[in-house]
Amino acid sequence: MNVPSIGELQQLATQIRRDVLRMVHGAQSGHPGGSLGCADFMTALYFRIMNHRLPFSMQGHNEDVFVLSNGHISPVWYSTLARSGYFPLEELKTFRKINSRLQGHPATHEGLPGVRVATGSLGQGMSVAIGMALAKRLNHDSGLVFSLHGDGELQEGQCWEAALFAAHHRVDNLIATVDWNGQQIDGPTPKVMDLGDLKAKFDAFGWHTLNCNGNVMEEVIKTLLEAKSCCSKGKPVIILMKTHMGFPVDFMMDNHEWHGVAPNDEQLQRALEQLPVTLGDY
Repeated sequence: MNVPSIGELQQLATQIRRDVLRMVHGAQSGHPGGSLGCADFMTALYFRIMNHRLPFSMQGHNEDVFVLSNGHISPVWYSTLARSGYFPLEELKTFRKINSRLQGHPATHEGLPGVRVATGSLGQGMSVAIGMALAKRLNHDSGLVFSLHGDGELQEGQCWEAALFAAHHRVDNLIATVDWNGQQIDGPTPKVMDLGDLKAKFDAFGWHTLNCNGNVMEEVIKTLLEAKSCCSKGKPVIILMKTHMGFPVDFMMDNHEWHGVAPNDEQLQRALEQLPVTLGDY
């Protein structure tokens, strides 16, 4: 399989961002801000880093699996899955429509390929990812578990219980990433409930902690590769990934009001003008 270049990955991330905006606009509901900010990470993960394969297997034996704990940013995951070949691109048009497999939050009932667990109840994804990692250990499965979490999500106590558990049980086949964009639905995260020094906290909890600029493709790939090299060394791994909500759309960036608001026709056009077509719209 050909390994895409940095330039090709950047083009793909741009196209995924176009998909996100068009999906949310088409449904007139959804969460564009975090989806746009995490497009580089999702692109790097699925097209360069993770060992995953088709046809889709719910069990995911001997392959890497992914948990989207902050399930509200489902648009960026759906686009990534579709452009990875899990289901037809045309299905993106059904996002948040009645009887669609592309629900507002990822769900398993509809049998959407690529989704192994329903998510979006914030705080639960880390526990689920740890459970998956332990199952792989019990099954002598060499695959890794990747998970993505919102920074506002870390205000949930369950995250810290899970963090303690993972370190205590040396869950070293897990790579968790925090989308540290400093924004949540009610406002800037430091004003809602300040998270403090996340690196010091995860270090103190016994994790191997890495930092990353999540809107620079080269750095995302470099950090994910470093995270993989840290696995199997007795500690769970976490990446604290700084991003800009709404990146790179100028009127959406770093604005918590775009956490869960769909653009109108004029706003969609303004945003798409900043994101050139690279691979073709669905």
